[in-house]
Amino acid sequence: MGILEGKVAIITGAGGGLGAAYARLLASEGAAVVVNDLGGPRDGSASDVSMAQTVVDEITAAGGRAVANCSDISTMEGGQSVFEDAIANFGAANILINNAGILRDKSFAKMTEENWDICVKVHLKGTFCATLPVYNWMKENGGGVIVNTSSTSGLIGNFGQSNYGSAKGGIWGLSNVLTVEGRKYGIRIWTLAPGALTRMTEDVPRYKAAPEKALSPEGIAPAVLYMVSDLSGEQTGKTLGVSGARGVRELKMMEMEGWNPPGDGWTAQDMLTHADEIFFEEDHPLAARRF
Repeated sequence: MGILEGKVAIITGAGGGLGAAYARLLASEGAAVVVNDLGGPRDGSASDVSMAQTVVDEITAAGGRAVANCSDISTMEGGQSVFEDAIANFGAANILINNAGILRDKSFAKMTEENWDICVKVHLKGTFCATLPVYNWMKENGGGVIVNTSSTSGLIGNFGQSNYGSAKGGIWGLSNVLTVEGRKYGIRIWTLAPGALTRMTEDVPRYKAAPEKALSPEGIAPAVLYMVSDLSGEQTGKTLGVSGARGVRELKMMEMEGWNPPGDGWTAQDMLTHADEIFFEEDHPLAARRF
């Protein structure tokens, strides 16, 4: 018996890459899976309904349970559709992995409104649309686990991805709020910043230079299985950076002890004087490592 026996998982963007790897692993551990994917190229300009069905066929051929959903999760109707397919086919929605995404990379000076809006819509609004019906079901049914996909492009920054990074940073903020609001309902929230070689990242220099095996989507999937299973206990509100090349690490926003100015006021010059109390230095043991 698998560690997810009796659970129902919804995975968006699961027609290939990371999502497909998650779907296959979770299904092998006993979960029934709703495989959502609009399909098409990575910029979201077209659709291909066969992508989700191909993954479903692989799962069912291996003895698992899965159904395909090709709805656009960047719309309220699409998010509701994925949830309803989970309930209609399997009777529950215990796990949600928000993984769907597109890329429209441009340097900020060349960014267009269209490329900004569609990227934020798919990533950030899509996470909202897919999460809302599932979250409300979990509130009434004893809880569940939600994994939201962020990125180091949003948490740290990356050239040419102001639209993508802004959306991914927003997803991290959403996860923080859901952690606070969902705790009393038994809803556990994870944020994932994966590093894998997929069609989304195939032209990113640091991914192109790494061995393909070290950055395979299958190298991320075990961490996701840990998050959504009982192996992770009651943990919630955690952000994990996961890569086959760099392993697994928790990512946190750190706060310095800071400087408390006197009650009679302070000046900008005082900030310079107390800079070592206010700012992290590059060699501070808790300073974030840029990568």
